[in-house]
Order: sequence, then C-alpha cells, then structure tokens
Amino acid sequence: MLVLPSRLTHDEAPACVYMLQQGLEGQAETATVVDASALVHFDSSALAVLLEVRRESSARGRGFAVKGLPARLRELAALYGVAGLLPAAP
Repeated sequence: MLVLPSRLTHDEAPACVYMLQQGLEGQAETATVVDASALVHFDSSALAVLLEVRRESSARGRGFAVKGLPARLRELAALYGVAGLLPAAP
C-alpha cells in the first residue's frame, strides 16, 4: 500500500509523485491502493498526484483504489469531475 503524507500541496507534489513512483516499482500486487487518510493540508495538487499514480498503475496493468480519501478532497474531486477515477478501496 502506498501512503500519502499529511501535507500535499503544489510545493510537495513533485517529490510525492517521485516517492509514489518508486513505491509502484517495488510492488508486486495486481492492484495499487493509496492510503490518503493522513492528508490534512492539501490543495488540488493532491488530486493531480492521485491521478498520476492511477495513470501509472493502469500503464502497468494494475487496478487502482484510494483508502481514506478526506471528505474535502472527495468534494474537490466531484467538483472537478474526476471522482469516478478515484474509487474507494474496500
């Protein structure tokens, strides 16, 4: 499982994407699950990071889901029309 940090804004996004890409390379699972429950301080960049991880997972033939997506980020995803691309993990 990949884990997002507590803070994910425009400034942290590039390093976070890099960290998550490294995590993807080390996984053997058939589905990527990203744990977003630690997110406290974020902006729309968090959505961009999640969508990039989703794209990379798909390119590797893996499923994708998000665990613990904060309500505010879920609302932002709905506002941008991308909520359906970030399915909740069981």
